[in-house]
Amino acid sequence: MKTDIEIANSIEIKPIYEIADKLGIDRDLLEPYGKYKAKLPLSLIDKSKIDGKKLVLVSAISPTPAGEGKTTISIGLTEGLNRIGKQATVVLREPSLGPVFGIKGGATGGGYSQVVPMEDINLHFTGDFGAIEKAHNLLAALIDNNIQNKTHSLNIDPRTVTWKRVMDMNDRSLRHIIVGLGGTSAGIPRETGFDITAASEVMAILCLSDDFEDLKNRLGNIFIGYTFDKKPIYARDLHAHGAMAALLKDAIKPNLVQTLEGNPAIIHGGPFANIAQGTNSIIATRMGLTLSDYVVTEAGFGFDLGAEKFFDIKCVKAGLKPNAVVMVATVRALKYHGGAKLDQLKEPNLEALRKGVGNLEKQVENMKKFNICPVVAINKFVTDTDEEIAFLADKCKELDVPMEVAEVWAKGGEGAENLARLVSKVAEQCTCSMKPLYDWEWSVEKKIETVAKELYGAAAIDYTAEAKSDLKKVMDLGLDKLPVCIAKTQKSLSDNPKLLGRPKDFVVTVRQIEIASGAGFIIPITGSIMRMPGLPDIPAAEKIDIDNNGKITGLF
Repeated sequence: MKTDIEIANSIEIKPIYEIADKLGIDRDLLEPYGKYKAKLPLSLIDKSKIDGKKLVLVSAISPTPAGEGKTTISIGLTEGLNRIGKQATVVLREPSLGPVFGIKGGATGGGYSQVVPMEDINLHFTGDFGAIEKAHNLLAALIDNNIQNKTHSLNIDPRTVTWKRVMDMNDRSLRHIIVGLGGTSAGIPRETGFDITAASEVMAILCLSDDFEDLKNRLGNIFIGYTFDKKPIYARDLHAHGAMAALLKDAIKPNLVQTLEGNPAIIHGGPFANIAQGTNSIIATRMGLTLSDYVVTEAGFGFDLGAEKFFDIKCVKAGLKPNAVVMVATVRALKYHGGAKLDQLKEPNLEALRKGVGNLEKQVENMKKFNICPVVAINKFVTDTDEEIAFLADKCKELDVPMEVAEVWAKGGEGAENLARLVSKVAEQCTCSMKPLYDWEWSVEKKIETVAKELYGAAAIDYTAEAKSDLKKVMDLGLDKLPVCIAKTQKSLSDNPKLLGRPKDFVVTVRQIEIASGAGFIIPITGSIMRMPGLPDIPAAEKIDIDNNGKITGLF
């Protein structure tokens, strides 16, 4: 069986100008990055052309560690829509090097349902992550410089500085560090650390900005800490936002690539959903809706994470209204939630499937809480039995949600044509109007409680002493009317990764609350979730190589 990279390399990629032609883009407006990638200028966005277009969100049940194929289904569905005569573009997030070299691998789909050139996209792509990293770390350098500075000091109290540095790599040893060692000329020693770039507030800001002006204003609103006399300090007080925005001059522009079947793909931004908002940029989504009749996009990890933030943060901010929402489920993941071991998921096990289907039931219930038009897509693996698929079909009938099986890894768009017909029918007939789960005007506690109880199924919320102190800080800064972007494990509906299936009567513990005033939300951090992941015992990086001709192997 061919690997993902072998399949991608076996397909003849079209010059990016031909993909632009499909979208009606003047070739002179493209900013090519080689033969197969290009930046799209923001001038192409026309909000007057968005009305009547169809926006389809793809989400999923709670995944196994390897993921359940949201990106693969998103790409395959787009191929299928184009095959049945719908003009469709897939709009995705950019991969982070952390998962690429870690455990999950790349984020370009798989099999015959991929975006290409997959090596470029999964590695440095067009440099957006690097620009975000540099803009973030510029602010960190300016903060430490000001603390050291005696002439133009803002009197920043180093103990209150919340701004860390970022790097696009999984490296647990950098979570907690001390900077400024080496004597008086090397700075003021203080504790800090690194987050992964996908968790950077600059990443969140880029993905929630409307344009350059909005980007710069949001960068200026980043909260840094306090002065010794308790005055709050923001990035604008350091005059940092202009230079930070300049570093993002090209990163703010969405990237155009293609699917294996030569259909348009727009890829932009890459926040994780377990520690950030988990969706691509507002700019990219609007770009897709301007240029296409259908846009298929995704929200990271399970519905309780990425989709909730897509609706409650992104859609409210941008005024977006999805016409259909696809819930990706797999037999293997539901068996995993039913107690089957990871190394036994390929074996038929109807009993484990019955025990684990509660996760699908809960996530379908969650879909309906937002007043949206739902579809379930079963991402079929070759090891799935007819009996297991039939059980899920009966369960979806019982849940009163339309369902279709997709075989996009093996068949590409051909394996998604039935799903595409179902999704287009639902999207075109949908009369629902998405409503958020909570009102931004509610108290912070009520917003957290609503998400935790309604979507996760929690019985109660517990706040540590640190979280209570953080909550008071949020109130004092007047930021309590911002939405909440809850950081939580993706492995469970709860904040405990070991509670699989559909756990009940559990308590969600909020251990701290971070402020992302530039992005425009606050981040309650639950359980043991980390904003800087670590590598697994056997990282994917160990299998990646390049030969003397520049051919890369081992990416997946």
